[in-house]
Amino acid sequence: MNYKLLGRILGKIMILEGILMLAPFAVSIIYKEGLLNNFAFAIPIFLLVLLGSLLQIPKPKKASLYQKEGFALTALVWIIMTLFGAVPFVINGDITNYIDACFEIMSGFTTTGSSIITDITLISHSSLFWRSFSHWIGGMGILVFVLIFIPESDDGSSMHLLRAESPGPQVGKIVSKMKVTSRILYLIYLGMTVLQVIILMCGPLIDYAQTDAAIGIDYRGDKLFHALLTSFGSAGTGGFGCIPNSLEYFTPFAQYVVSIFLILFGCNFALYYLILIGKVKHIFRSEELKIYLLIIISSVSIVFMSLVTRLEALGYSVEEGFRHSLLQVTSLMTTAGFTSTDYNLWPNLAVTTLVVVMIFGSMAGSTAGGVKISRLVIAVKGTYVNIRKLINPRYVPKTKFEGKSLEEKTTNDVFAFFTLYFLILMSTTLLLSIDPINGEIIKVTSDIGGNYEVKHGFFSNFSASLACLSNVGPAFEAVGPYCSFAGYNWFSTLILTLTMLLGRLEILPVLILFTPRTWKRT
Repeated sequence: MNYKLLGRILGKIMILEGILMLAPFAVSIIYKEGLLNNFAFAIPIFLLVLLGSLLQIPKPKKASLYQKEGFALTALVWIIMTLFGAVPFVINGDITNYIDACFEIMSGFTTTGSSIITDITLISHSSLFWRSFSHWIGGMGILVFVLIFIPESDDGSSMHLLRAESPGPQVGKIVSKMKVTSRILYLIYLGMTVLQVIILMCGPLIDYAQTDAAIGIDYRGDKLFHALLTSFGSAGTGGFGCIPNSLEYFTPFAQYVVSIFLILFGCNFALYYLILIGKVKHIFRSEELKIYLLIIISSVSIVFMSLVTRLEALGYSVEEGFRHSLLQVTSLMTTAGFTSTDYNLWPNLAVTTLVVVMIFGSMAGSTAGGVKISRLVIAVKGTYVNIRKLINPRYVPKTKFEGKSLEEKTTNDVFAFFTLYFLILMSTTLLLSIDPINGEIIKVTSDIGGNYEVKHGFFSNFSASLACLSNVGPAFEAVGPYCSFAGYNWFSTLILTLTMLLGRLEILPVLILFTPRTWKRT
């Protein structure tokens, strides 16, 4: 184990997090939020830069990492970032419990969007900015960003870090140099984020008449602030809201813009590189893209058709029914978690469809969570090949994906991932069933159902586990779009925090980090 190199890279990450915290620190100054709020960010910035600089002092003898070291380092980085990233919430009093603060910022970095905050109107602008900015930081991956600056080794060390942090079963370099790949990814990511901000600023963003009447707060002077935070959530497919009830009070224009950008951010970023170099025809050959778009279209159609028969009862017009169907399907499938209405009260077919797309997720190489469309396709094809092999032992198995024959190891890895995914999902659900909140009646204030009550039970725990493991955000019933995760005790909160990390890093890096053999000297 190359401890000195691990410490050196970890130190760079800590310094970078300190630099990134200057953004919410600046927001605190701009909005004149007082010395306490300024110190809430100044203290962790100082500690991060100091400790990070000290970790740069030891000189490693080797500048290379093995695969296990790369995976363990990736998980450790995300934990350290969470531990320091939670500090501002506690110091300024926006979230007084440190475990809850860790849950909130882990939800941000992992682009989950689940929240323990019950009244967002009480949160400072700087804290709102930091939690949404953490979506943007974690969306593409903090180590992908760091790879731009650290020296690239000749033994594939950088690739180990990218593989550990990038979502999906097939991760490769866009170009020959890892640094160049990282730069290209982040420039595309930044460009798309800026484009969304510009488009949102060009049209009506929030229905201010509604917010004045329903919330009693004048948001008119914060259009750029809300456009930025909404774009951070879309880019990272995170979904933290910046005003109450997520996107409910956003205009139809803004909701359509968010829906479209969520679909775009759910695509493999390698496809955008192909567009940049003029190989547009190649993207239409992508098998995963075709299935991804087909699932979105089919799911929106199913949800919309299930709502058509209940439009009057739900208080929707036909256009509103379609818009809510589009936004909720794209939001939950890309694991963003933005909401525009209370889908808890939708018909069973619509709810079931939303649960299914939460599991599916989007494309590999995107900022979204879930099991990924590529894994789903490979698993289906691999199962078919195995059945053919059982019928005809002489059949030579060939699983093809994106026009290429896959190694048997790749297919086996996909099956192993599904096994671990559902094992963790059910284990988390079981652990949440111990929580004293089970059996309690939760009161919900909905946009379409008025006030109603729901019992916290199995489906609440299952959907909470699924939302955290797939990095979606809001779940169903007692942890639905108009509720929060605040009711869980400290043990359940820690379990869900770890589950979010497992989902974002796709299980293996976290398991390797906590395996004792990883840290034995070889």
